[in-house]
Amino acid sequence: MALVGKAAPAFNMPAVDHEGKDTEVSLQDYHGKWLIFYFYPHDFTFVCPTEIIALSEAYDDFKNRGAEILGVSTDSCHVHRAWRNADPDQGGLGAVRYPLASDGGHEVSQAYQVYLPEEGAAYRGLFIIDPEGVVQYEVVHNLNVGRSVDEIVRVLEALQAGGLCPVNWKPGEKLL
Repeated sequence: MALVGKAAPAFNMPAVDHEGKDTEVSLQDYHGKWLIFYFYPHDFTFVCPTEIIALSEAYDDFKNRGAEILGVSTDSCHVHRAWRNADPDQGGLGAVRYPLASDGGHEVSQAYQVYLPEEGAAYRGLFIIDPEGVVQYEVVHNLNVGRSVDEIVRVLEALQAGGLCPVNWKPGEKLL
């Protein structure tokens, strides 16, 4: 069952923050802001670093639009820290400008309906949650296909425009 139009399931998770330090994150931390909330599989595939790094590089674009980013997997914070400390040239992440959370108990990935019990991992799910905590957008797909940062930005801007946006709508274009 789709989550769009419903209150986003609440969560509290341990995370590694943008400085590489242990922290806790909750949905309430993002109240009043747009949240780009995405899941990626555990143990990283070759696709994961490309997404995590691309979203980190676009962090200012999201921040300027009143949005925060939170990545989550079923990996531990120890694993997140190890990937952050690994050089991007060696398949690691390097510094990431937003938190990476650990859903070790799988409760959050189950609540967001992206959990793969046979793998103990999550599909690549992405949710845009509005400042009031309502899911306004969701997309879930298999583990082999990375997401487009440009499309995430476009959808966020369309949602923030507050009107009917035609196909391929871009900021500055007329709403229907």
